[in-house]
Formats: sequence, structure tokens, C-alpha cells
Amino acid sequence: MTDLEFMDRAESVLGSIEAACDRFNDQTVADIDNQRVGGMITLTFENRSQIVVNLQKPLHEIWLAARSGGYHFKYDGRHWMDTKGQGEFFTTLSRDASAQAAVPLAFSA
Repeated sequence: MTDLEFMDRAESVLGSIEAACDRFNDQTVADIDNQRVGGMITLTFENRSQIVVNLQKPLHEIWLAARSGGYHFKYDGRHWMDTKGQGEFFTTLSRDASAQAAVPLAFSA
């Protein structure tokens, strides 16, 4: 994958996260503050816990840091998969955001 292809795919992921947070804030009791600076989004939940998603352009990876730990995801041609076999990006983000918000949340591409 070229740098340009990575950035197109990765920017789409960040846009999906921002849109989902706006939807959750409008349609659920979740209160998620999302702040984006360049290739990084910080989600801050009502209990002050955070999830940070950032792009690692040189590695062509998306990193996610949550209470449950840190994860590195690479695009496999279909999905962003954890480099250590811990699953797909949006599944991991949904699980961790749901736990930290104490409300079921489903992120998707």
C-alpha cells in the first residue's frame, strides 16, 4: 500500500469515528467528547476515561489506546486487523467504548 492509499483509508476511519460519536451523542445517553488534532482523535467519556486513536503513517498502522490496553492495526485488504491477532479495529473500538461509556456502542466503517 502506498502512503496515499494508507492516508485515504485511515482518514476514512477517523471520519467514521467522528460521525459515530456525533450520532451517539444525539441518539443515546452516551456523552463522548471527541477532539481531533491532525491524525489523532481523543474520545473522552463522561467518567473522564479516554480512548486515543492515532495514525502511524510510516508504519501504515492505526493505533488505539484504551483502558484495556494498546493495539496496532494494519489493513489486510478488507479490514483493519490487530497485528497481534486481537481482532478487527471497529470491533475493538466498539467493545472498549461501550465499556468506558457504560452504554452499548457500535462503531463501523
